Amino acid sequence: MQDAVQIKYSADSGAAADTLVGRVMATIRQRIAGRTLVPGAKLPSIRGLAESMGVSKSTVVEAYERLAAEGAIQAKRGSGFYVRRLPPLSLADVAPKLDRAIDPLWLSRQSLEAGVEGLRAGCGWLPPDWMPEASIRQSLRRLSRAEAGTLAEYGTPLGLPGLRHLLAHRLGERGVEASPDQIVLTESGTQAIDLVCRFLLEPGDTVLVDDPCYFNFHALLRVHRVKIVGVPYTPSGPDLALFAQALTEHRPRLYVTNSALHNPTGATLSAATAHRLLKLAEQSGLTIVEDDIFGDIEPEVAPRLAGLDGLERVVQIGSFSKTLSASVRCGYIAARPDWIEGLTDLKVALSFGGGRLAAELVLDLLKDGSYRRHVEALRQRLARAMAETRGRLAGLGIEPWLTPRGGMFLWCRLPGELDGAQIARHALAEGVVLAPGNAFSLTQTARHFMRFNVAQAADPRIYGVLRGAMQAAASHKPT
Repeated sequence: MQDAVQIKYSADSGAAADTLVGRVMATIRQRIAGRTLVPGAKLPSIRGLAESMGVSKSTVVEAYERLAAEGAIQAKRGSGFYVRRLPPLSLADVAPKLDRAIDPLWLSRQSLEAGVEGLRAGCGWLPPDWMPEASIRQSLRRLSRAEAGTLAEYGTPLGLPGLRHLLAHRLGERGVEASPDQIVLTESGTQAIDLVCRFLLEPGDTVLVDDPCYFNFHALLRVHRVKIVGVPYTPSGPDLALFAQALTEHRPRLYVTNSALHNPTGATLSAATAHRLLKLAEQSGLTIVEDDIFGDIEPEVAPRLAGLDGLERVVQIGSFSKTLSASVRCGYIAARPDWIEGLTDLKVALSFGGGRLAAELVLDLLKDGSYRRHVEALRQRLARAMAETRGRLAGLGIEPWLTPRGGMFLWCRLPGELDGAQIARHALAEGVVLAPGNAFSLTQTARHFMRFNVAQAADPRIYGVLRGAMQAAASHKPT
């Protein structure tokens, strides 16, 4: 992977652009960035480069030494200078050193490894028996009789036309006008964000996220070796004053956020905040990635940045893992027309034709009227679970930060000065996976918070373990 990363180099502060040394350095940087010189490649000899650029050998030597000092190249005794190879990517190395109880990758792995029988009040998806199992089995039977191409062929580059037409209609119901040719199907919502990041970002760019935000945003962005800056999130959206300050100080390339029901807080973006946010984005040249993965379980349609913006500066992504099946990997990107070809090329490079069978299954499920009945039943079931979970947590002194309009998450403040990470560690020892607040906070300012998935919190054993974990955390004395 490291050889495919294009490196973005900043201007050397010690060499003005009009100096000879600066000109040599700029030339080498351009060749590296343009892939004329790839990681591990040998640089031109000092004599050869001096002659070709019309400078002295001492000028080239100084330029090479400065490039080596900043880490762009390295010297090998008796051999010359080489473009430095990037080390193999390790997210554990590029991420801040965190307690594993609040490490986003650790939390994901614990939730995934717990299995169907596990107690996963901290995970981010619905239980299997909340999904439309009968409809999925029926669709699978129908697809088993489909033509051979459906079962065995690659998908087309943009993805299944019928599903893209249906998605365009569904987006329109939420105020997002997009033609089918503005939609690219992906393997998942995560792959959708990954493709957008590959398309728009270079290592070293800055990306804004909400604080707190969905913890896998942190992990995914670190894969792209970008600088991540958090902006505090309020009940109506990001703190606009601090958002504007971050735009001025950091000049970010992207802002990644949830629409509809925010993860983890359950908050809803207000119309006033949405309009102001788009104005700030326009003034600063910022692109917004709007993750609409919870749209189908939203009780009432809230403002969509992509709709207000007309997909000019906003890219919307989504998938069906929260309402249909986490096993059926199918997502989408809706973007401005002139970006579609580049995104499609990236998709072909990374996954070729994509998963046609998964797309066919999703299309079959969505065009069946049973899906609308299913999501309506989900909303009602989640509302009941929300009330029940709030009552049980209140008995432990745990109160929600706000009352969400719907969805599956309660973002709660723990009583006193209890540390969510300590509670999570004690609970895990008893077989319960919890989601401590700092797993979602880039600035690590949510240690007294915890996210609960109300759909996964019905088992009374969870609350017994939680009570014991809170008591153990309260008695914990730092050594």
